This record gives sequence, structure tokens and C-alpha cells, in this order.
Amino acid sequence: MLFKQYYLEGIKRDEIALAYRKWKKAAVREGSLLNTAIGQIKIGKVDRVNIQSITEPEARKAGLTSLDELLDLLGKVKEGNVYRIEVIYHGPDPRVELRNKKKLTEKEFNHLAERLRRLDRYSKVGAWTSSTLMAIQANPKLRAADLAILLSTEKEWLKLNIRKLKNLGLTISHNPGYVISPLGAQLLKRMSTITAEKNRKS
Repeated sequence: MLFKQYYLEGIKRDEIALAYRKWKKAAVREGSLLNTAIGQIKIGKVDRVNIQSITEPEARKAGLTSLDELLDLLGKVKEGNVYRIEVIYHGPDPRVELRNKKKLTEKEFNHLAERLRRLDRYSKVGAWTSSTLMAIQANPKLRAADLAILLSTEKEWLKLNIRKLKNLGLTISHNPGYVISPLGAQLLKRMSTITAEKNRKS
């Protein structure tokens, strides 16, 4: 569920408390948390509603200037049911603190390394996490399309999977491209040291 920046700011200021979407089925669940540019947004009640039941005050609570504006936006989506979603500002994005860590304990490193191994194990394209992290580190803020060419993969697949690395605190999104977070840099440094030690012993 995506929100424009002005909408997010309105939620944070407690000026916007509702969202309306037209979906074939609800795309969010009550109680779930969404990571956004301004922090975490909590999803309240999610109700399927009759479009004729929406009121002018509700449209304004959804950040629109009028009910007609809201109906016009919903009308642009040809198929689906209308859902009324309560949205509440929950707090800062915990990934920000995580990605700024500059030291990794042995336990933290092992946990992250296992998470990456799991992503590699269940990927249809095989191991991809280390090569992607190293490519981002070597090419900061490179456009996703160009990074995909560099890694010989599809752009949309790459963007989806880099989001998984971001959720681990290892990358930071920019416009355009991505950079390695301090946490990601520490992880790669540790992995490089381990690889070098194994090579010396072999």
C-alpha cells in the first residue's frame, strides 16, 4: 500500500486518519505495520464499504479536498471493491537505527549471514545476495535499471529483492539507486575477512 509524501506528512500530523482504495481483495490487514518515508504507519480497521455511503467529512479525513475528488479517484480504478482503511502514525522506522549500526557482535553477524543464506537458498535464481550487495557498494546510487544490467537480472526482480536487503538494514534507497548502509558495510567487511582466511588455509 503506497502513499504520496504529502499524505504521509498528514498522517504524521494526525490530520489524515483514513484511506480509501479499490481492490479486488483487501491488500492490508488490521494491525499490520507499513514502513514508509516518515516512519511506521499502523493499519486500523479495514472495512469493505458501499461507495455511496462515503461522506464529505470522511473524504476530508482521507486527505481529499472534497467527496467529489475522492469519488473521481476511486472511479479511475475500473474493477474492485471499495475499502475504508484507518491509518495511524505508529513511530520511527526501526530499520533506520538498525542500518546505522557500525559494529557487529558475533551473534548479530551470524544472524545476518544466516538470513542471507536463507534468501539465497529459496531464490529461483540461486545465490544473489552477496553479489548484489557488492555491486551496490561498488556503484553507489546507480539506477536500478543499470544495476540490473550489471547483475544480468530483471529490474523489477532486482528492486523487489533489494527491498529484502533494505528490510535487514543493509541498504539505503536513494533517488536514483541505492547505497550500502553502515551495517551493510560492516557485514561485507566481515564476510571478506572470513573468505580471505579460508583461501589462505586452502
